[in-house]
Amino acid sequence: MATTRLTRTQTAGTRTKATLSTWVKRGDLSEDTLYTQFADGTNFTRFRFTSDTINANDRTSGSENWYFTTNAVYRDPAAWYHVVISIDTTQSTDTDRLRCWVNGVLQTFTSQSYPTEDANMNMNQTGQTSQIGANELTADYFDGVMAHTHWTDGYSYAASDFGETDSTSGIWVAKTGPSVTYGTNGFFLKYQDTAAFGDDSSGETNDFTLSGTMTQTKDNPDNNFCTSTPIVGNADSA
Repeated sequence: MATTRLTRTQTAGTRTKATLSTWVKRGDLSEDTLYTQFADGTNFTRFRFTSDTINANDRTSGSENWYFTTNAVYRDPAAWYHVVISIDTTQSTDTDRLRCWVNGVLQTFTSQSYPTEDANMNMNQTGQTSQIGANELTADYFDGVMAHTHWTDGYSYAASDFGETDSTSGIWVAKTGPSVTYGTNGFFLKYQDTAAFGDDSSGETNDFTLSGTMTQTKDNPDNNFCTSTPIVGNADSA
């Protein structure tokens, strides 16, 4: 997906609650932006991989309103990761205002600053750009594969709303038709139509416009292809 992005223009929505859910398989293990909403380079809400951790932050005029970085690292290019980030600034307990799951497991943070109660975030605003696969500077392109990307405007959900543990394999799998409400700027991208990768399947008709070249692949969370890896372990022979 390098140098490729999907964009649309936002309308007025809810600025206190939202959820991002997406499946990703990383390619180039560098700084990769999954999703961002922005007015410009100093006013944005952004979700990304950085130094193999998952990082999210929200800025106004260049100053941080909130941020977090996961303790765990995710640097296996042969693995699919289900990333869910839920935001709800209306919660009275600060740790409930920012939550992140990977493959159904709630994450702990190595660093974080929680938003103040009832704070408005830099998202779901009229005229903002909503962008998948690149940051607010049209850089840090995502290199890899994405599947089933959801955004809910005004609703805070958990990972269990979008995925579940398969009773036979014990593997975390996607719910192909989750029972969630998407809201004004919400969307569900399946990337299934090669003629229109940005088609929204949520029922809200919030379609995205493709910039660059995107290729469809049969590699998906239910059919994980073998992938070469730069991760090398050293072992001494006895």
